[in-house]
Amino acid sequence: MIPWQSKAIVIGVLAGAIGIHAAAAVEKFQKLSGAQIRAQFTGMQFTDEVHWGEIYEPNGRLVSEEMGRKRVGTWRIQKDQLCTDFGKDGGSNCYDVWMSGRKVELRTPGSSDLPMGGVLETPQKRR
Repeated sequence: MIPWQSKAIVIGVLAGAIGIHAAAAVEKFQKLSGAQIRAQFTGMQFTDEVHWGEIYEPNGRLVSEEMGRKRVGTWRIQKDQLCTDFGKDGGSNCYDVWMSGRKVELRTPGSSDLPMGGVLETPQKRR
């Protein structure tokens, strides 16, 4: 292969990789309404796919497992927000829900904190 051809191939591969990375970084998250939150979360698990998972049962029961520690609480929709309550074991919070495909971000209104991110999937046993 001629040296300039191999440089062109390397440059092409790098440009393609940068383009793919840039496209992934521009994911289009959309804020969900209360009805959309209920439709997406009911019976599903919100998880980082490794360390923790929260199962949003249809009856409003919320089962959370994080690094082998299990907690049970409740969930509800209030004013287009997902609200969770673990009582004295974790308090209560309400979040704006943003989605892009399976990816979910729970954002605390009025806070500059980073959102809690994960994916929605069919519930499965934690490893």
